[in-house]
Amino acid sequence: MTTTQTTTLSATRIGHACQLIEFGDFRVLTDPWFTQKATYYPGEPVAASVATLGRIDALVISHEHYDHCDLDALVSGGFDLTTPVIGPGTVADIARAKGFSDVRVVEAWESATVGDLTVTATPGKHGVHEVTFVLQSGGRTVFFGGDSLRVPELDQIPDRFGKIDLAILPTNGLCIRPMNYEQVVMDAEQAAALTAVLKPAMAVPHHYAFHSGQLADRMLTLGDQDPRHYADEVARLAPEVEVRLVLPGTRVVVP
Repeated sequence: MTTTQTTTLSATRIGHACQLIEFGDFRVLTDPWFTQKATYYPGEPVAASVATLGRIDALVISHEHYDHCDLDALVSGGFDLTTPVIGPGTVADIARAKGFSDVRVVEAWESATVGDLTVTATPGKHGVHEVTFVLQSGGRTVFFGGDSLRVPELDQIPDRFGKIDLAILPTNGLCIRPMNYEQVVMDAEQAAALTAVLKPAMAVPHHYAFHSGQLADRMLTLGDQDPRHYADEVARLAPEVEVRLVLPGTRVVVP
């Protein structure tokens, strides 16, 4: 893997936590979600269909929840099932069952490579087993936070990986009402505190527009759908970090 910083780095938010991250011409798709089910509403337009994604060189998945691991949509949409899939063992089992032929298992602090891309799983915590990721290629580094809570181990990332070019973090602080409002996703302030530790050149929030439907929002889940709360907290805690609030389909180039 090269160590120069000349590789172009960009990210296009497809929707929710589904991001198209491009290291030069190497294209990585994260946490795919393209369909809708009862109590799972994207809350915003999905910027692409499976058929219009174009070539994907690697698929990186943080955990098995439907809104992050919509493999049925990929299969029915004609996605190339030889594309390398990288994720924890729980995801790997599902991917193999759906017909994916190149599945790489990574747990916290383990790495896999696809071409010049190195994917390192980093710790995460959610309602099910989850990892977060550091993606590196061409001298560029991206932290992808899936929809994890903030865990103390993530503070090790700068020491382990050096400069972070882009941090993509969940911000809605999702809570489960029937579970005594147990929090399962980091909120805006927690995400901003992690951003202050990571010190990326740019930060992009995601995982905030999702909702559970008019009835279930009142009975099942509670979350913050306004990413400006994250931007405000970063301005307070890490004013040197550029925050971009990105509509689905907007390609952001990282300096």
